[in-house]
Amino acid sequence: MPILTLTTDIGQRDYLVGAIKGQFVNLMPTLNICDITHYLSQTNFPQAAYTCNNAFKFYPAGSFHLLIVNLFESSVKYMLVAKYRDQFIICPDNGLLTMITGTKPAEMVAISFDKKNTLLEMTQMVAEAVAKIHATGNLLAAGPAITNIEEKYPLRATLGPDWMEGQILFIDNFENVVINITKEEFIEQRNGRSFKIVFKRNEIIDVISDNYTSVSESEKLAWFNSAGYLEIALRNGNMAGLFGLQGFNEQMQQAGSTMENKWFYQTVRIFFE
Repeated sequence: MPILTLTTDIGQRDYLVGAIKGQFVNLMPTLNICDITHYLSQTNFPQAAYTCNNAFKFYPAGSFHLLIVNLFESSVKYMLVAKYRDQFIICPDNGLLTMITGTKPAEMVAISFDKKNTLLEMTQMVAEAVAKIHATGNLLAAGPAITNIEEKYPLRATLGPDWMEGQILFIDNFENVVINITKEEFIEQRNGRSFKIVFKRNEIIDVISDNYTSVSESEKLAWFNSAGYLEIALRNGNMAGLFGLQGFNEQMQQAGSTMENKWFYQTVRIFFE
């Protein structure tokens, strides 16, 4: 049974997500469609990459992953279809593909559109391309090969001899805050030293907890979540809201020095001693 995941910034207050699913099922009646999320930010590509990476790896080889994120930022000429780790990722050519993969996939094709095509006309052509790939096993059945694409890459933690600084990747529904520092990166940089996780100027956490129940009610904690990333939280509280922490925003980054104060609240620094 073929599998398609659907990840978008559309939301689910209207008919669009349901209509897109209908287009695929109409062509492939045995298709199993799985929702990842429909509430991604249009400008937070690191958030999209974090979400997709940690979902896609649980799907079997041959799965298709359709992403509709910031699709109409500019004129849409085509969608990319890339074969990566025996799965197929379908997304706009806006840098999102390499944000997810961390590399430029070797096998890619383009599904071409007319500039007048609506969203549902585009997704109909994507559905037809997916059906062709599934039927033939040939990526080129979807369209011509493409090599020149827009490339953006995931944020990495900044390192110093006795510190590391990470950016906020994701804030969940409970306002827990995920940082782009993995457990492996932390252990390597820490090298057995004591540490202080510092955020919002003078807020400090100096212990890594096993889970949320390791601290008392409303206490701050840091732990490595199920994806292996550093997460800071308040037990039964709203960490991001209480401390004014914000997720990374590409538009803010491009604004540069005019956003210095906001940029500060998008980062977390760890000191070692």
